[in-house]
Amino acid sequence: MELLKGVIKKSIIILVPAAIASVFLKQERLPLGILIGGLFGLLNLRGLARSVSGLIGTEKAAAKIVFLNMIRLLLLFSAIFILVYFKIVNVFGLLFGFTVVFVLILVEGIKTH
Repeated sequence: MELLKGVIKKSIIILVPAAIASVFLKQERLPLGILIGGLFGLLNLRGLARSVSGLIGTEKAAAKIVFLNMIRLLLLFSAIFILVYFKIVNVFGLLFGFTVVFVLILVEGIKTH
């Protein structure tokens, strides 16, 4: 859980200034895309952390976790699709926010070893 807390703190430190700086680029919906992409990345990380901690148990629990992960990914994909289809957020902002969280997960994981 320390990894999760570290990633959340560092994500906020990077994503909020990036969203503020992107306002000056005059790209519509880019700041919102950055923030929502980061939020989706953090929510996905939290879901993965819960799944991994829930793997300790019987085989039936593992099957349930796999099913719930598939549902989580379907919901994530659906939310991204709806936001992009109705042009609520900028695609590149979403990718940037999601990528920042992904890179921070890798960095924090490397630091723990």
